[in-house]
Amino acid sequence: MNNGSIVVGLDVHKETVVAAVLPPDAERARETVTIENSPKAVERLVTRLAARGPVAFVYEAGPCGYEVQRQLTALGQPCAVVAPALTPVRPGDRVKTDRRDAEKLARLYRAGELTPIRIPTRAEEAARDVVRVREDVLADRLRARHRLGKFLLRQGRVYRETKAWGVAHRAWLHSQRFEWPALQQTFAAYLRALEDVEAHLAVLDQQVVDLAQQAPYRLLVQALRCLKGIDTLSAVTLAVEAQEFRRFPRARAFMSYTGAVSMERSSGGTVRRGSITKAGNAHLRRILVEAAWSARHGTGVSPALTARRKGCPAEVVRIAKKAQARLHRTFWRLTSRTKPAQVAVVAVARELAGFVWAIAHQVPEGGSA
Repeated sequence: MNNGSIVVGLDVHKETVVAAVLPPDAERARETVTIENSPKAVERLVTRLAARGPVAFVYEAGPCGYEVQRQLTALGQPCAVVAPALTPVRPGDRVKTDRRDAEKLARLYRAGELTPIRIPTRAEEAARDVVRVREDVLADRLRARHRLGKFLLRQGRVYRETKAWGVAHRAWLHSQRFEWPALQQTFAAYLRALEDVEAHLAVLDQQVVDLAQQAPYRLLVQALRCLKGIDTLSAVTLAVEAQEFRRFPRARAFMSYTGAVSMERSSGGTVRRGSITKAGNAHLRRILVEAAWSARHGTGVSPALTARRKGCPAEVVRIAKKAQARLHRTFWRLTSRTKPAQVAVVAVARELAGFVWAIAHQVPEGGSA
């Protein structure tokens, strides 16, 4: 790969970029430079290297995002971003520096040993960030609830009448009074923090719902909502995290992308399989596992699910019904073999990923019609 080009491996950090220049006829990098991570410095490096001939750049995906890749592409230079988890590592290599990392990327990329990732467009990245910030606020709400609940527990205030965080529980919370002013102030602070987070979450929920009505997500979200356990917020998360479902040639490829497939270490006649790899998109995996819990219930169709399926293509509804029956059987077959429910539901989530892939392929490309 790129045997006729100068391959430049980049180790990108917040302040600096280390570039290892590997000429076409060399086995090792002939030049390694450290530049400032700024558009002007990157442009100067490109101008200098492009004068020598064709250049191909490569770096690992990381917290700095895709700005370097987008700048290099805008300058007319090919740049691949590779998956760090799939970069080969020698077991005996115990020395790691930026210079060595950059040179290793250049050599492996020229040998075709790296796996490039799909670079999202700015619009796709913006939609994904809206969904992810909602997930962050969900985690903040959980922490706020825990803080409030544990404070009340320390004071011997335990609510047992109905389900927590419902209307009755909220009324009970607002009725609490403490003898000591300091305790009342602490309680008020915890309660106010929770209500602020919930107000923020309500705004983000509406933003995600609005996103579901826009191109290119409208038809895809509508189709995914036909699956039991998946409604608008979950469907939008699946859509923005996976983006192009057609880049996965088979359902197994999408299952692998979610990290819900089993690890395996087999050799000769010995077959060893372990827990799931988790080497994939954790946001997708969380949504699939949450939706998979609905498989433990019967195969009946609720009025809400019937309404979601109304107006959807017949083939999409057929796949959704097939998924509902199969996943229900899978869950109870596994639990009847004394498998823990948590293990069974992960297996169901893996199969659910295949049905999500199948339904997504029924939606016209672009999904805005």
